[in-house]
Amino acid sequence: MPTPDTRHQAIICIAGPTASGKSASVLAIAQQWPIEIINVDSATIYKGMDIGTAKPSREEQAQTPQHLLDIRDPAQTYSAAEFTQDAARLISAIQARGRIPLLAGGTMMYYKALREGLNELPAAREDIRQELEDFARQHGWPALHAELAKVDPVTAARLAPNDSQRIQRAMEIYRISGKPMSVFLAQPAEKAGDFLYQTISLEPANRLDLHERIAARFDQMLEKGFVEEVRQLKLRPDLHADLPSIRCVGYRQIWAHLNGDYDLPEAREKSIAATRQLAKRQITWLRAQPDRVRIDCMAHNVAQQVIDAIAHDMDAAMQAMGQQQ
Repeated sequence: MPTPDTRHQAIICIAGPTASGKSASVLAIAQQWPIEIINVDSATIYKGMDIGTAKPSREEQAQTPQHLLDIRDPAQTYSAAEFTQDAARLISAIQARGRIPLLAGGTMMYYKALREGLNELPAAREDIRQELEDFARQHGWPALHAELAKVDPVTAARLAPNDSQRIQRAMEIYRISGKPMSVFLAQPAEKAGDFLYQTISLEPANRLDLHERIAARFDQMLEKGFVEEVRQLKLRPDLHADLPSIRCVGYRQIWAHLNGDYDLPEAREKSIAATRQLAKRQITWLRAQPDRVRIDCMAHNVAQQVIDAIAHDMDAAMQAMGQQQ
């Protein structure tokens, strides 16, 4: 098969807030075109975290190739920089084998990093990261935030005192390099690949309708055994509440419930509230994208609308690859 000329072909991104029905639309697309899915999700990367992340089922994964699922243990980390490198590599590899890459997910930080590029930052150091976690356990994240304000006031000013992940990273960069993270971020960003992107945004016309769907989906997770899934994670001595995996929405609240911090009904309410806040942030980011094609995620024919919206680009990709649908 000749190498396809895909230089000017837009990469389709199916984006949207949590519970907006992205997976159903993607599976419908797979019935029409030879796609491979690159998951844009900072939670489904973790092994053993299936129910609370609404990870595609084995049956769904068998329908079409899916990438960046189950690539990290919950004790490990995964950065936006690693995602951009992995996604760019996958896009090129999928195109080279005559198939169409499709990005799908709701981690807007990953989309932003891929589209706009990232500043080159020092690589993570596990020893320093552990020292910072130990300090935070003893004194609290606000105390570490105060330390950050002394060495990098610009970064500290834009971070909340309990934003543990970002505070830790900023302090880690300073400890490694002796330079504030804000100095690195002031440099021009570098992109992992030179691609064009077309965003299909699944957004609710009425946010209250999405709130109802979020609550219903969380109740389904509880019925499927979400509490037991978190309980199994909690049995591992190497996992703790400050890890990015355990800080995922839902997992954080059920972990606290299992600690005895509050009962299950309260954990449910806190999880749903946190998920709604996540959805709000996702929608805010999407609305700032001027080139997005917006589709009401609560409509009865969402999948067909998505297919109609991307048909021209997908057919062009097929033509570029010298294939016939």
